[in-house]
Amino acid sequence: MGRQQQRLTAIQVRKFTKPGLYGDGGGLTLQITLGGVKSWLFRYMISGKAHGMGLGPTHTVSLAEARQKALAARKLILEGINPLAAKKQDQFATALANARMMTFDQCAEAYVSAHKAGWKNAKHADQWANTLSTYASPVFGQLPVAEIDTSLVVKCLAPIWQTKTETASRLRGRIESILGWATTSGYRTGENPARWKGHLDNLLATISKTSRTKHHPSLPWPRMSEFISALRARDGVSARAVEFAILTACRSGEVRGARWSEFDIDKKIWTIPAERMKAGREHEVPLSHSALAVLKSIPENGDIVFAGTKGQPLSDMSLTAVIRRMNGDDQANWGDANGDRITIHGFRSSFRMWAAETTDYPREVAEHALAHQLPDAVERAYQRGSQFAKRAALMAEWATYCDKVKITRR
Repeated sequence: MGRQQQRLTAIQVRKFTKPGLYGDGGGLTLQITLGGVKSWLFRYMISGKAHGMGLGPTHTVSLAEARQKALAARKLILEGINPLAAKKQDQFATALANARMMTFDQCAEAYVSAHKAGWKNAKHADQWANTLSTYASPVFGQLPVAEIDTSLVVKCLAPIWQTKTETASRLRGRIESILGWATTSGYRTGENPARWKGHLDNLLATISKTSRTKHHPSLPWPRMSEFISALRARDGVSARAVEFAILTACRSGEVRGARWSEFDIDKKIWTIPAERMKAGREHEVPLSHSALAVLKSIPENGDIVFAGTKGQPLSDMSLTAVIRRMNGDDQANWGDANGDRITIHGFRSSFRMWAAETTDYPREVAEHALAHQLPDAVERAYQRGSQFAKRAALMAEWATYCDKVKITRR
C-alpha cells in the first residue's frame, strides 16, 4: 500500500519529459505541460466533484516536499475542509495583512495629516516632522509599526533622555500618540510601548519638569527704568517695538504683528485677535500713557504698526538685534542675574517679578496681563472675567515705574 502511494522516484521526476500526468499515489500527481513545464498537482474529490490544486513547480518543490503538502491536504479533507478553499483563505489573510502593514514613518505621516488641521499653525506640524525624522526614523522608521516594542522605543529615547530632556519628553509623547493612532487604526495590537506611567518610568530616569524647563534670561526688574532710559535714546522702529513690548508685557510676535485697526486710541485698548494669540483667545490690552506715547511716535504708513523697510512686520531677530547692539554700545551689560544675555521674552518675566514683589495685586491679575491661562481648572471657573479694570491700573503702575527716568525722544 505504501509503494502504491509513492510510485515516483526523484530520478524519474528529473528524467520524465513527455507531456502528461504521472501519479505518485494519494492524489499527488506530476504534471508536464506541452511546453515541458513540470509541476505538482494534488487531485481529489469532494461531494462527488473533482478538484485540482497546484503545489508548485518541481524546480522549487521537491518530491518529498510535494508528498508532505499532499499529506496535509488529505488531512484537511478528513476534517471536512476543502484544501483549495483553505488555501484561498490563507492567501486572502496574507494579502490583507500585507495591505494593512504600515511602517512607523507612514503612520507618523498619516497622524500628522489627520491632526494638523486642529493645530494652531504649520510650525507645529514641522516640529513634529523634524523631531521624528531626527530621532525616531533612524531607529525604527522603516519597520512595520506592529513590530515596534519597548526596547526600540528606549533605544530611540535613551541617547537624549538626560542631555536633551525637553526634546526627549516631547518625542516620547509624539511616539506614544502615533502608536496609539496605529492601534486604533488596526495596524498594531497590544499595549503602547511608549506610554510613561507604569511602563517607561521603570526604565528611564524621571526628569522633573522644573529641571528641564529653560527660562528666558530676564533683566532684573530694579534695572528696568535704567534700561528703558537707554532704549529710548535709540532711534528706529525696532527700538520702539521693544519698548512697546515691555510696556504692554506682550509677546514679541503679538507686538510685531500689531495692526492699527486693532487699536482704539480713545478707549486706550489694544484688542489682539484670537488667531494671533498663543492661547487662541482674543486678548484686550489696556494701554498706559507711555504705551500710547510709543504709538503716537510711530507714523501711520499702512496697517502694520511696527513695519520694516518693505512695509512688512519686523522679524523677531530685528528686536533681538536692538538688545545686542545695546550690549555692544552701552557699558551697562544688560544681562540677567547669571550674566546671560536677556531676551525679548524675558521682559515678561521682569514684569511678572515686579508685580509679585512690589504690588498688592492678586496673582490672577498679573497672569491675565500676560495672557496666561490659570493652571487650576476650578480657579479658571471662578475667574471667567478678564480683570480688565485691575489690569489697566497694574499696567499704569508698571509704566510709571518704567518712567522713573524722564522720557526723551530724538
